[in-house]
Amino acid sequence: MQTANKFSVSRYAPERGAMAKLTARDSVVRRLDWPILLSALALSLIGCLLVWSATRNRTSLNQGDPYYFLFRHALNTGIGVVLMIGTVWLGHRTLRGAVPVLYGLSLVLILAVLTPLGATINGAHAWIVIGGGFSIQPSEFVKITIILVMAMLLATRVDAGDLAHPDHRTVVKALCLAAAPMGIVMLMPDLGSVMVMVVIVLGVLLASGASNRWVLGLIGSGAAGAILIWQLGVLDEYQINRFAAFANPELDPAGVGYNTNQARIAIGSGGLSGSGLFKGSQTTGQFVPEQQTDFVFTVAGEELGFIGAGLILVLLGIILWRACMIARETTELYGTIVCAGIIAWFAFQSFENIGMTLGIMPVAGLPLPFVSYGGSSMFAVWIAVGLLQSIKVQRPLSA
Repeated sequence: MQTANKFSVSRYAPERGAMAKLTARDSVVRRLDWPILLSALALSLIGCLLVWSATRNRTSLNQGDPYYFLFRHALNTGIGVVLMIGTVWLGHRTLRGAVPVLYGLSLVLILAVLTPLGATINGAHAWIVIGGGFSIQPSEFVKITIILVMAMLLATRVDAGDLAHPDHRTVVKALCLAAAPMGIVMLMPDLGSVMVMVVIVLGVLLASGASNRWVLGLIGSGAAGAILIWQLGVLDEYQINRFAAFANPELDPAGVGYNTNQARIAIGSGGLSGSGLFKGSQTTGQFVPEQQTDFVFTVAGEELGFIGAGLILVLLGIILWRACMIARETTELYGTIVCAGIIAWFAFQSFENIGMTLGIMPVAGLPLPFVSYGGSSMFAVWIAVGLLQSIKVQRPLSA
């Protein structure tokens, strides 16, 4: 027999149906979670400097303009902030009603990647080139869609007071809807994004109050699925080589192990305070591939040292801490689940990205939230911040 956990209906029922009444004294701006907003802005600005340092001398990438990536990263950040504002303005409750449309649009976009519209970048056929030097990676937005569609299904009857926790039938429906886009993304194949999505699903289930048997079953199924994928040869050769290099760092140090070896050298040479911005020998010498995207943390480790790299971790920690507070304080299960999905996403992706530069995680091609260069990733994480802010702003007031 299931027992309701701390996210049971008793937590949400007393204020069910209450509406947020914003007055001049209690305005939207005053109710924003400023620690999250300022930390995200600080990370994005730090990212501008790190991306600029990593690309200003790489003429093969910057088209002869040392400010090329700096400008584009700042532009991506600006667009991301606008998307955040738009998300807060619309509100997470309004978006809840649009989830079916957003889910369908996400499926169309990721299916388009598998058509001639799709493009291969850095070994992953996960992009759609839209011209003018711009491209989008639909799998980044699928992360948001999975969070919203699962939250909508799992919370509907709980927030209505009909159930104390999601029943088995609802959980099955939610898992099926999450599995469909994940399966398509796996066909690209984009293993890194699928890993994040699996963690998101686990976080959502834990927050929903669903039976722990579902969580344990999902973990077991994931392990079995990973073995099956390996045996069937679904993964591309470069992905298999990444795992082999992780298991044995000395394997082919001039090939598949080159990135991680150079990343560790760069971070290790930074010491406590670093060599100084724009003065890192590994960065200036262009020894670390993809340093503006997946390996941007190596720039921080080398040029800003332990102090600068630690600051990035602190800022990420503040975002996760405040998101946990929002999840705890919200008066509806839907908001709690959305927060939990975002927390799982940010926490795992940050750990994976930083871990692969330190050699404690396999290389999976995942950007560091807010810091790495990339429009799709930047837009997605800022939309997620908008969702967190909306949940904080629109939390019903106590009577």
